[in-house]
Amino acid sequence: MSKVLSLLPLVLILICCQKNPLKVDVSGINLNLSLKRLDHDLFKVTPDNLTTKIPELKQKYGSFFDAYNQNVLALGDPTDPMYSGYLNTFLSDSVRVFSRQKIDSVFNNLTSIQKPLEEGFRHYRYYFPDKRIPEVITIISGFNQSVVMTTDAIGISLDNYLGADCPFYRNLALPAYKRENMCAAKIPTDVLYAWGVSEFLYNEANDNMLSQMVYQGKMIYFLDAMFPDEPDQLKIGYQPEKLEWCKKNESAMWTYLVEHKLLFSSERMNIVRLINPAPFTSIFSPDSPGRAGIWIGWQIVKSYMKKNPGTTLPELMANNDYQRILNESGYSPEE
Repeated sequence: MSKVLSLLPLVLILICCQKNPLKVDVSGINLNLSLKRLDHDLFKVTPDNLTTKIPELKQKYGSFFDAYNQNVLALGDPTDPMYSGYLNTFLSDSVRVFSRQKIDSVFNNLTSIQKPLEEGFRHYRYYFPDKRIPEVITIISGFNQSVVMTTDAIGISLDNYLGADCPFYRNLALPAYKRENMCAAKIPTDVLYAWGVSEFLYNEANDNMLSQMVYQGKMIYFLDAMFPDEPDQLKIGYQPEKLEWCKKNESAMWTYLVEHKLLFSSERMNIVRLINPAPFTSIFSPDSPGRAGIWIGWQIVKSYMKKNPGTTLPELMANNDYQRILNESGYSPEE
């Protein structure tokens, strides 16, 4: 019994060391996120009620309605005399009618995305109590942007989250690596990522490969903090086998970047190859996922936060010295 008791402190220490520091208690944070359904309201417009419904929509959705029509649907200013005709053509298009039916079947209610969105924004308020919470609006975009930003609102294009096997996406010849993330489960992380990017801007003072990698790594770490219980594959948008590939090849990827002097490269195509969405990262193996540079940047940031446990999330997000983050991370992947 004495031996068992002597081991208890060691066990408790190990348990404490393994605890995720980002799993914080947000149960006391009051936040009721209401989702406005512009996608539904828009289809209530008919040729018979155009003159009354359009002003109603403009009043209900404010400046977001203007930005949505001009920048997403490309229909122009809602006050333009030609606008009503453009809108009617858009809504009566056969693809739009069928996509609306698919949206209604997949999103017959928004509970599945509202609850995780509320949880994400509760964490956001926990870490950034003085920052605003955006109004969330569901929209259709004609398979255009997935997430639409204004200064105080964020739009979710539901027709871009109908599932990887949605026939519309196949008809549009969208590649598999894009389709696999076009599902409802990706909405919460996509929304918080987009909002985070709008709040924590990239510092372009020294734009190179390392800066891009670490900045993007910070944004995925931001998702770690917003969704501490979500799996890594959902946050970065990798299939499990691609995530496993990165883990197995982390040291080899890092060695390649160092030996080929790519970390401080400012050549645009080098950055694009490592950061931008693609079926795989072309400077690595065809078995690699796209955006492998972001995954490495994420590991650098995680190493930095582990090495500097006193650093808060707001301090990390405010730190735009990407070189310093690498230097102080102690990042050195092993075989």
